Amino acid sequence: MNNALINRAEKLIEVEMTAYRAARREQRWDMAWTALERAHILSQPFLRKHLANHLEMLAFATAQRDAREVVGQIMRLLLAPLGALTGRNPVGNIGRATVSAFKPMPIPDDLRQAMADPDRT
Repeated sequence: MNNALINRAEKLIEVEMTAYRAARREQRWDMAWTALERAHILSQPFLRKHLANHLEMLAFATAQRDAREVVGQIMRLLLAPLGALTGRNPVGNIGRATVSAFKPMPIPDDLRQAMADPDRT
């Protein structure tokens, strides 16, 4: 992966994490989860960022007292390094306990376009 693509992904991840923090402050839980999901999609190719995303999802699930999501995030924290080593991260997966950790999903059009077009970051 070239540096320009890595830089673009990092900027987009930060945009989503900023949106997550704002939504969480405003107690807009669905919006907060959506931003975390979008950051997850972008972070999957980068193990540290991918793990950081799951740690944030775990913290958020814990704060919401969502036991199912807590367990799901712990499992994903254990699986993420294996997926990175084998190259088998499911592209587009939102990273939530509400979907299979192995299911590829469509990447939202705006994220796909932003990754392809450097002027959109």
